[in-house]
Amino acid sequence: MLSAKLIFGTDSPAIRESRVATVQCLSGTGSLRVGGEFLARHYHEHTIYIPQPTWGNHPKVFTLAGLTVRSYRYYDPATRGLDFQGLLEDLSSAPSGAIVLLHACAHNPTGVDPTLDQWEQIRQLMRSKSLLPFFDSAYQGFASGSLDKDAQSVRKFVADGGELLMAQSYAKNMGLYGERVGALSIVCGSVDVAVRVESQLKLVIRPMYSNPPIHGASIVATILKDSDMFNEWTVELKGMADRIISMRQQLFDALKTRGTPGDWSHIIKQIGMFTFTGLNTDQVAFMRQEYHIYMTSDGRISMAGLSTRTIPHLSDAIHAAVTKLKAAYFCSDGIMGAVRSLLLADRSECLLSLDSTVIKWPS
Repeated sequence: MLSAKLIFGTDSPAIRESRVATVQCLSGTGSLRVGGEFLARHYHEHTIYIPQPTWGNHPKVFTLAGLTVRSYRYYDPATRGLDFQGLLEDLSSAPSGAIVLLHACAHNPTGVDPTLDQWEQIRQLMRSKSLLPFFDSAYQGFASGSLDKDAQSVRKFVADGGELLMAQSYAKNMGLYGERVGALSIVCGSVDVAVRVESQLKLVIRPMYSNPPIHGASIVATILKDSDMFNEWTVELKGMADRIISMRQQLFDALKTRGTPGDWSHIIKQIGMFTFTGLNTDQVAFMRQEYHIYMTSDGRISMAGLSTRTIPHLSDAIHAAVTKLKAAYFCSDGIMGAVRSLLLADRSECLLSLDSTVIKWPS
């Protein structure tokens, strides 16, 4: 129940009314899997909608749990922000009663979160269609530095008295990756239903991993119960979140100083550990080959992995990738891919003779 209070709030009406069933699980992944299997066994709708894109493990976890996975629009590559209209349209088209996966805060992998007003519109739409919210909270307190602020989206849904599922992980905000500490909470409509749900969750867990490990859970419980330790943890948590925010600002400033083409404000608008840089696969490959910088092919980077020392090198690499490959694409459109290799070999100019036509592109 300590985990439920952390995410729902100590004054949560659902907790006061004993309408929450909470079980310890194997970090966030285990919480999602137990929740998915519980829904596959006992819920009338077996389709779950997940954001596009989302954490790579989500579709695998829910498919193996016995649910049918569908997606809803979330990220807009053009604005590097939220495709809010697409999100609303897709959820409006979902069948009544469908399950919807929501990232509580610091969306992984995009770093793009709805505003509080947008969350309210999402809540109203989902409740009007009886869509079941399934929240994944992997970064509470790690995004903004405030445990309460990072839980606002969830608490909006709890306050209306409706049902929902909540998967929590302590891997990031307490650094307990190796201990696999998490919790699954299900907010129910009544005390009687919560008792029955808890019983069924135990029946899901028993043949899956029988009992969760105790050491990491004891660490979490000790911190959450001791006011001095809890306060110390929140201070350290904010320090880590502030550091990530500082890395975002430093990277943005470095690109701006270099005059890197494009609008890079999304770096400071996004939140949490990850940022979708907007770099394409060729630019990522170029940075890997020329600067030995490694990131996922979709351009996602972990802001927590940056430092004041490494940001200049990363900024140089991004600037080179954007300026060189932007010119290369201009030259190669409708002509031939060989122009790109010519450009990379000589950034000063791009010359190609084709049917007696000479094309020149200055750097």
